[in-house]
Amino acid sequence: MQRRDFIMGLLSSAMLAKALHGADIPKDLKITRAVGFQLPSQRSKVAGKNARLDVHGDRATDRMVRLYTNHDGIQAFGNCRADEKAVAQLLGKNPLSFHDEKQTVMTGPLGAGTMPLWDLAGKVLSRPVYALLGGRGNEKVPVYDGSIYFADLLPQYADRWSDRFREEIDMGLKLGHRGFKIKIGRGSKWMPRAEGDARDIEVVKTMRQHAGAEITLNVDANNGYDLAGAKRLLEQAGPLDLGFVEELFPETVDECLTLKEFMKQHGWKTKLADGETQKELSVYRPFVDAKAIDVFQGDMNHFGIEGILTEARWAEPQGLTVAPHNWGSLIGYYLQLHVGRAVPNFHAAEHDPLTASALIADGYSRKDGFATVPDKPGFGLALNEDKFASECKVLFDLKA
Repeated sequence: MQRRDFIMGLLSSAMLAKALHGADIPKDLKITRAVGFQLPSQRSKVAGKNARLDVHGDRATDRMVRLYTNHDGIQAFGNCRADEKAVAQLLGKNPLSFHDEKQTVMTGPLGAGTMPLWDLAGKVLSRPVYALLGGRGNEKVPVYDGSIYFADLLPQYADRWSDRFREEIDMGLKLGHRGFKIKIGRGSKWMPRAEGDARDIEVVKTMRQHAGAEITLNVDANNGYDLAGAKRLLEQAGPLDLGFVEELFPETVDECLTLKEFMKQHGWKTKLADGETQKELSVYRPFVDAKAIDVFQGDMNHFGIEGILTEARWAEPQGLTVAPHNWGSLIGYYLQLHVGRAVPNFHAAEHDPLTASALIADGYSRKDGFATVPDKPGFGLALNEDKFASECKVLFDLKA
C-alpha cells in the first residue's frame, strides 16, 4: 500500500485522532452553525488595466463561510462560493463524514468551496491541511508577485511610467519576492498594435535592467496576441531570459506545440504557462497528454483544492507543473501555499498583494522568493473578532 493511501485511509477513522498527539475526536461532533460573509481586503497599490479589462483597482473581496460545532473552540472558516441552500446541508452533520476514505477529497454540497471543511478537519485532527493532503511538496513554497499591470496607462504615472515600474519591482522585493509577472498585450485593446507591442517590450526591458539577472521575470498577455504576434514578441523578449510566458493567445494544442518548438529552436528555456480561463478540468487532458503546456494554471478558487490536486496528478507523470491562477483573492493565496506543500510538481504561488485587517495570518512569511507555512491545525488562520464584526458583511447566518 502507498504511504499516501495509508494516510488517507486513516483520516476517515476515529483511530487517527488517537494516533495524532493523543487527541480524541468527539463522537458527537456536529456542525451547528454556518455563517456566510464577505472578507474585504486592500491591495498595496492600484492595479491598472490588462489586455482585456480596465483598471482593477486596489480592493478585493473573498466570499467566505464560517463553521461552528457543538464543541466550544472547534470552529473553522474558509473561502467558499457555495450558496446559502448548499451550505445549509452541512448543518447537523459530522464534518469528517464529508471526507472520502479513498481519495484526497471532501465530498458534499460545497462544490469547489471545500476550504472551510478542510480547515475544520485540520482543527479536529490537530493537523495542518497540507499534511492532510499528503505533504509531498517542498517545505518552502516558491511564490511570485503577480501585480505588475499597465501602470503606464494610469494617468498619475503617464509621464513617469518607467520610474513607476522600477518602483513596483522595489515594492515586490520588499515583500520578499524574487519573481514577478508582468502584464503585456497593450496592442490588443488600449494602444495601436505596433505601438502597444513596442511598449510591451520596452516595459519588460526596463524591468529586467532594474531587477538584474537573478530575478525571475514572467509575462502574461491575457490572450492579447496571436501565434504570429507571440513569435514576434519572443524574438525580442526571448533573450531577456523569461521564466514563463502566459496566455499569449487562446490556447489550442497545435498552436501551443508550435510555440514551444519555436522557443526550443531558439535555445530559450522559457516555459509555456496557460489555462486560467478554463472552467472544466477535462479541458486540460489533451494538453497534458501532448505536453503542450508546461505550467498549468487552473484557477485556485474556481477548481478548489480537489480540482488543483487532480490537475497536479495528471501533470506529474508527464514532468509538468501547476501554478494556480489567483487574482483578486487574499484567501486563495493561502490555499495555494497548502497545495504547494502537498504536491511535488508545484511551480509557484501567485501573490496578489492584499491584506485584510480582519484576518490574522501569524506564521506565514515570505523571504527570497519562498513562502513558509505554519505547522498549525487547519490553515493556521484566525479572525480578529472586533474587525470581523465591524468590517465583514454577513450574508447569511444558519443554525441547526
